Amino acid sequence: MARDYSVAILDGEGATDYARYMRTDMLLSLQRRPEDMVHRDELLFQVVHQSAELWLKLANAETAEAIDRIAADALDTASRLLGRAALAIDLMTQQLEMLESLTPWTFQTIRTVLGHGSGFESPGWAGLQKRGRELNNAFTALTARDDVDWAEVYRGSPDTRMYRLAEALINWDEAVALWRTRHYKVATRIIGHEVTGTKGAPVDSLVRLVVHKFLPDLWQVRTELTRTGPMEMAP
Repeated sequence: MARDYSVAILDGEGATDYARYMRTDMLLSLQRRPEDMVHRDELLFQVVHQSAELWLKLANAETAEAIDRIAADALDTASRLLGRAALAIDLMTQQLEMLESLTPWTFQTIRTVLGHGSGFESPGWAGLQKRGRELNNAFTALTARDDVDWAEVYRGSPDTRMYRLAEALINWDEAVALWRTRHYKVATRIIGHEVTGTKGAPVDSLVRLVVHKFLPDLWQVRTELTRTGPMEMAP
């Protein structure tokens, strides 16, 4: 007897297996209804931020496992997972382009229904900041455990597992900084400078976050290489 592929066989809510597995009915109900919106672009605003939380959930999960893999000396696995986490952050950064289509006055209208809600309260970003500190701790522990001279690692072959891990760590840290940079520029483009956000914090305070480094010692290696390089050492 021919199989009827139109019949859902998974448990859960929804008319199809796709709906039941992806939980699309619930997912698509999480945005404000048109009749509740003060402006039609609330849908854009919510989709960008809600999808950002999903990318952050993935980035946090991949980073957490990468930290465990570093501790277990599975450095190639850690590098791969960090690459996936960085890509998730990159994709989240790209979607900020959608917010640039908001006019400054449109956002002022949307802002009236945000209460004191702010990106500072994002659970995904709180998690990523925690992961960043844990990642630096794992890096520091690896350096001490294996007595790693990272300048020598960088003077050597880029095909070693230590080199690949170092670059994966830098890519992760850079991805976070690039998001913060793009977010700051989008924020000031929409609401300007010398104003406060919905949480009462000055928008320009975001600048100091742009230059923050989760892995300062690994970035410092670049400075060391420049100061000891052939051009600097030449008479």
